[in-house]
Amino acid sequence: MTIIETTTDTVQDLRLLLQGEVTLPEDAGWDAARQAWALNVDQRPLAVVHAATVHDILTVVRFARARGLRVAPQSTGHNAVPLGHLGDSILLRTDRLRGVEIDPERRTATVEAGAQWQDVTPLAAAHGLTALAGSAADVGVVGYTLGGGVSWLARSHGLAANSVVAAHVVTADGVLRHVDEAHDPDLFWAIRGGGGGFGIVTSLEFRLFPLAEVFAGALFWPEASAQGVLRAWREWTETVPDSVTSVGRILRFPPFPDIPEPLRGRGFVVVEATMQEDAAEGARLLEDLRALAPELDTFATIPAAALAALHMDPPGPVPGLGNGALLEGVDDHAIDTLIAAAQGAGAALLSVELRHLGGALAPGATEGGAVSGFDADYALFAVGMTPTAEHTAAVQRGVDAVLEAMEGVTAPSTYLNFAEREVDDDALFGSARERLEAVKFAYDRHDLIHANHGVAPRERAGA
Repeated sequence: MTIIETTTDTVQDLRLLLQGEVTLPEDAGWDAARQAWALNVDQRPLAVVHAATVHDILTVVRFARARGLRVAPQSTGHNAVPLGHLGDSILLRTDRLRGVEIDPERRTATVEAGAQWQDVTPLAAAHGLTALAGSAADVGVVGYTLGGGVSWLARSHGLAANSVVAAHVVTADGVLRHVDEAHDPDLFWAIRGGGGGFGIVTSLEFRLFPLAEVFAGALFWPEASAQGVLRAWREWTETVPDSVTSVGRILRFPPFPDIPEPLRGRGFVVVEATMQEDAAEGARLLEDLRALAPELDTFATIPAAALAALHMDPPGPVPGLGNGALLEGVDDHAIDTLIAAAQGAGAALLSVELRHLGGALAPGATEGGAVSGFDADYALFAVGMTPTAEHTAAVQRGVDAVLEAMEGVTAPSTYLNFAEREVDDDALFGSARERLEAVKFAYDRHDLIHANHGVAPRERAGA
């Protein structure tokens, strides 16, 4: 790509071309415009554009292409650390494009680029339908889905990426494409699990599922019970049907006044689960865990849309740092090792969790795109809050300690949405990497689209 010298004076020309807003470093709203979801991430792009229309997105891509710049699309700003250097990029914020349409007859949803799950699930629920939504209501639908998407229904329904029916994508040549199995099928394959580096998705259409209620909740024990509980939970996951998706975690609540008194400032070992079963069958499945006498038991039949609150994620942006891995062959020794790391160097962490995989998440269990499943038993994620430099250092040490402790059972692959640091493409995409590189070359050979995780464009031999 030929780089043409570009200054903020040149970028100001965009203001004449867009309905949306252009913010430059010298503008008063600069810090707010460039802010990622994690408040400690320091994004410093050449400029920030808040798109108001799809035409704005097309215009930004064409503008950047003509000047040798890059475009980094971003909705909510989750998982922004791997974006790295943005000095040659326009940060294209799509968060103002939040339209959602539900087609109850076809059981599909079509969402705009900036839609969040909290925009989708209530509308779907009004028709007795549910989506393969993320565990946090304020996560962007598009970014989550392009990265795979492990929902509370994942073990029975697979990755959210597998539910995608079609998309509209602005590619690096400044063309808006409708992609599906019949139109630009290679591009359609790549965006389903391959991340956001192949084009800018302006709308996404995906399947919904007829599910109005689930039996779901959490069991809490004091953190001192972690060994017995997590060992029992791990054994339990080997017996439950695919209708059950669960998490075992160590969770520490900060001493904030808005946190309920029984939880405030305390550490727990927690099992969270969603069961597509009635209350009687759910209670039967829980018998072995309830026999461990949890301090708090929240299981009940709830609307499927209420699952957004089950994981207890922060309701808005916070300073934080985390990272994850996929694990295989987890036994009692691995559980004990994880607990020791979480309670040793990881004592500063807010959460250390294991998500049960398998079922429809197993390789080949569900047809999809570039990543349609995981050859692993559990997904690990460790995270902490980082309001100060001292907290940041402690959390960094804790995350490193947890991941290093589990190296003996870490799978060769990893999960894009849990990879909050730069990671080798082979770990993200495995055998799909070569084809993804060829798709990137075909649609963006100069690497104009700047994603948090992506592959380098490379022409396939013999092509």
